[in-house]
Amino acid sequence: MGASLYEPINVYKPLAPDIGIVDGPFEYLTVGGIRLPLPFTTRMTVVRLSTGHLFLHSPIKFDERLAKELRGLGRVRHLVSPNQFHYAHIGEWARAFPDTIAWASPRVRRRARARHVDVDFTRDLDVRAPEEWRREIDQLLFPGGYFKEFIFFHKVSRTLILTDTIINIELNKIAEPWRTATKLAGMYHPYGRIFFGMRVPLLVQRGKANAAIGKIQSWRPRRIVLSHGRCFDADADKVVRRIFGAAGAR
Repeated sequence: MGASLYEPINVYKPLAPDIGIVDGPFEYLTVGGIRLPLPFTTRMTVVRLSTGHLFLHSPIKFDERLAKELRGLGRVRHLVSPNQFHYAHIGEWARAFPDTIAWASPRVRRRARARHVDVDFTRDLDVRAPEEWRREIDQLLFPGGYFKEFIFFHKVSRTLILTDTIINIELNKIAEPWRTATKLAGMYHPYGRIFFGMRVPLLVQRGKANAAIGKIQSWRPRRIVLSHGRCFDADADKVVRRIFGAAGAR
């Protein structure tokens, strides 16, 4: 069976008041300038702030019909790169919405320049949430060495917003040999696991990992949104205990 998308794509799907997701088209992993035959699904999270501004986490490929739909929800304002790998389409959205703020994660500017991606980041994410969304969204920088990323928490809906920290691929949505590789890595639904590239760094950075995991647990999330694979729509607290506890970070 070949790879399949989370249809319908490029359509806003509400999760709770003022928060929803948009499943996007396939992207392909590129290594050393070579595109691998590994299609992976993409997902953007959209939060409507009390100001009417929209917070777009990990923007997917720009689509004009989607942009029109989002205009009906609020004013597109914050384009967020949560890690150095999820940034490629921010420039497209910034050109369509010139008064947006493009938020940079660690190393993302360097990566964009090296790959000749046209994106102008205007502000940097910090360990403390900025004034623009502090009252509604909390955040932390999750350790993971080269793969570290910002994790966000929408307070009212108690939604944990992740990018690559947890991977939960549905095996029937990918083809071989990637299906077997994903299963061997343990990053498949319904189990899900921390991305394999983060696991050793988390052991090395045990103190930082403990602090980050403790804060995630204190949030008591109700659901977990992932960029890749199936989201966890219920029992998020159990998922957090199982996955982060099994990672040996505590």
